[in-house]
Amino acid sequence: MTESVHHIVIVGGGTAGWLTAGIIAARHKSRIQSGRFSVTLVESPNISIVGVGEGTWPTLRGTLEKIGVSETDFFRECDAAFKQGAKFAKWTTGTDDDYYYHPLMFPQGFTQQNLAPHWLRDGGGRSFCDAVSPQGQLCEAGLAPKMITTPEYQAVANYAYHLDAGKFAPFLMRHCTQKLGVRHVLADVTGVNQAGNGDIISVSTEQAGEVAGDLFVDCTGFHALLLGKALGVPFRDCSDVLFCDTALAVQVPFDEEDAPLASHTHSTALKAGWVWDIALPTRRGLGYVYSSRHTSEEAAHEELAAYVGPKFKDLKVRKIPIRSGHRETFWKNNCVAVGLAAGFLEPLEASAIVLIELSAKLIAEQMPANRQVMDIIARRFNETTLYRWGRIIDFLKLHYTLTQRTDTAFWRDNCDPATIPERLQNLMTLWTYQSPWFFDEFDRLEEVFPAASYQYVLYGMGFKTEVEDDEAADAVRARRLMGENLALTQRLRSQLPKNRDLIRKIHDFGLQPV
Repeated sequence: MTESVHHIVIVGGGTAGWLTAGIIAARHKSRIQSGRFSVTLVESPNISIVGVGEGTWPTLRGTLEKIGVSETDFFRECDAAFKQGAKFAKWTTGTDDDYYYHPLMFPQGFTQQNLAPHWLRDGGGRSFCDAVSPQGQLCEAGLAPKMITTPEYQAVANYAYHLDAGKFAPFLMRHCTQKLGVRHVLADVTGVNQAGNGDIISVSTEQAGEVAGDLFVDCTGFHALLLGKALGVPFRDCSDVLFCDTALAVQVPFDEEDAPLASHTHSTALKAGWVWDIALPTRRGLGYVYSSRHTSEEAAHEELAAYVGPKFKDLKVRKIPIRSGHRETFWKNNCVAVGLAAGFLEPLEASAIVLIELSAKLIAEQMPANRQVMDIIARRFNETTLYRWGRIIDFLKLHYTLTQRTDTAFWRDNCDPATIPERLQNLMTLWTYQSPWFFDEFDRLEEVFPAASYQYVLYGMGFKTEVEDDEAADAVRARRLMGENLALTQRLRSQLPKNRDLIRKIHDFGLQPV
């Protein structure tokens, strides 16, 4: 049980496999170069990637920089675009003027003062987002979050990316194999070989024989060949909380090559779910995520067609089943699951890729020195990861529970207290009397959703928190911070380029390397 851990085997390519390989290999690059450590990725040449996850979080900037990727190359090769947040339309009342932003910038002076109570008393006729952050206005104006003179990965306004998942995985594969020393084995896995204690010794493959390792990372997608099938870890279904179980996806071409390019995700609520609308430089990616318990495929098809418009009749519609939930445990014996093998949730807050990043980072940083300590690391990993999945489920459900829509059973059922996790119900009761901020429960070192995210959704959807009068000093500071935000908004609106213009310049000239 004291065998050293030197050989990591990742089974499965795609975004999960290659991002995990890159993060681990970059963290242990010197050990790989000295021959004391290896990362091998086994990928089937006959299984295509699922290709979900076109929206990311700002964390991906730091991840790509840390593994040594050029941001300019990333934009050029992955059809990438900037993302500054999400615009939620028709989630509260369903009317045409119903929308709010969940931006990626914290409220002005967030570490100094909670502006939510002050805004609740006197918002000056502005939405919460506009009162505390410039980013909703930047998105409405179609502006980029930086300038061509801003170095790679640095920002004027915080940003993430939209990307083509079908291009992202091959891009990472080239970087990992050419720059980081990851060994790539193209072979179909035909069996999983285990020791008497349940540990995985090797995987048998059709084309490359046995591939042995000390630690196995299951990135085999929904199949979960290692953790699910070989080790028998059950799947914990959460469809009683999150109802959507199907997506219809299409790719929509632009009318013109230089059409305006949104720098945010559109999330528009429909009768039995919602539509994502993501703009890449070459096309838009759209999908209707819906509950088959509340509508038929035919009706969903009609709703999506109405959203897209006349072009829809010429588009190929891809049906994607969704099973909301996750494995009961994520690391068992010497096998840990990352990506879809660990679980899946509807992409309302683009949480798929960030969960891959966080899991891979935890594995890389806490890489067990030997088999004896692996179970200790596994317990830590499971506790942290289970917490993160729970908080994401809560946050997704929050969008549904705050609705005032009663036009369909889907929205009415989502407000049934029996479908709302107890922790979320308790928080909503608490937030009736105090606004979420630093000293709420969001105190983990790498909290998936900070208190600011809850504020943007709560007050964007009209939630009311009872507030008392400001202390005089707090009121003065709050007015100052809100005034600073308005000045910053005006300045950035006059300085920042249009989103498409900046991306075109990145393709033509590149960003300054860090």
